[in-house]
Amino acid sequence: MSEIMENRNDKLNNLFDFAHRLIDGENGKMLIETYQQSINTVNAVDAMQVFDRLLQEGYQVEKVKANVGKIINVFFKALSTDHWTKPDEGHFMYYLMLENREVEKLIADIRPYIKMFLKSDTFEAHESLQKLRDFISKVKEYELHYIKKENILFPYLEKTFTQHRCLQLMWSFHDDFRRSVKALELLLQPARPDVNAVNTELGKLFFVIMPIIFREEQIVFPVAIRAIPHKIWNEMLEQSKEIGWCYGVTPKYSGRTSGKEVFNGLVNLGSGFLKPEQLILLLNNLPVDITFVDENDEVCYFSEAKDRIFPRSKAIIGRKVQNCHPPESVHVVTQIVEAFRNGTKDHADFWIQMKNHFIYIRYFAMRNENGQYKGTVEVSQDVTDIRALQGQQRLLDWK
Repeated sequence: MSEIMENRNDKLNNLFDFAHRLIDGENGKMLIETYQQSINTVNAVDAMQVFDRLLQEGYQVEKVKANVGKIINVFFKALSTDHWTKPDEGHFMYYLMLENREVEKLIADIRPYIKMFLKSDTFEAHESLQKLRDFISKVKEYELHYIKKENILFPYLEKTFTQHRCLQLMWSFHDDFRRSVKALELLLQPARPDVNAVNTELGKLFFVIMPIIFREEQIVFPVAIRAIPHKIWNEMLEQSKEIGWCYGVTPKYSGRTSGKEVFNGLVNLGSGFLKPEQLILLLNNLPVDITFVDENDEVCYFSEAKDRIFPRSKAIIGRKVQNCHPPESVHVVTQIVEAFRNGTKDHADFWIQMKNHFIYIRYFAMRNENGQYKGTVEVSQDVTDIRALQGQQRLLDWK
């Protein structure tokens, strides 16, 4: 066993040496000849670990990203023949791969119209131009594929596979896709688009989509399916409901999940677990005042922000909300609560001027998954500074 591990470490060291020397500008042909034996046996795990080590050893994401294509091209033959067991229908990854097949069809179908667009007369150009606009509209839906990877697949893989830093690179390529789609939307707006600019940007788009598919299905997916426990995949599929799927891909949801573990001393919030102290700090540091009234109209909780807008005392806990307001306004409170209780309304908004501050006050009905009324939450916020905002601030400025 120790000999096997030693051989594997030698192989990984060789592959890393090849990759970093290639990035540093050494002769690629010479490097391939030097490390040919290790290159010939590259598998998905090897590739993930090589990119992880490059980032861990201090290479900047931009530097590694600029060389990913060169490295993967050298590994391509070995990775292509590194067969793995594809998941069956009902598996989260099965549907991700269906989306890949559909976007490949889109690209194949648009290619004849691209050729027409580049060299056709006015009538044909009009037809091909509309086809290109429709294509960009359809390919834009593919972002859902990347969103599911970023928000479902990547977090689980990070928890189960230590050498996961290359996912940063893939996310960056996702953003290249987003930029290309936006650029093409603008380029194709005019009646007579810049043909060369459109052609160049389409090339960039295809050069992002197709390589990502290969890297998913021959590197990331094989590693993920081995690393992530079987019982978790159904939970991942259930989580995908909120994000959605594209191109008519319709998963079969079982409704079963792996179940949420209960941890001693932690509060189960459905989407995570917090210590009571963390939950208190979170609520007290939100830039709003919060008060919660249950379905029996009793005050159960209020946040204790440092600069509360309206004063609150712990004496009100358990008190009827109607008794917390003066006679002149209690009828409004009763009207809101009754409308929430009978389901005719879900929120009520007010805004007032108070000592040179503009205060936004909102009431929301709280309902469980069966639609039953479970109480009302009041959220008050000083929006004076928000109303004064102009333009945009995209960079950090703590002056």
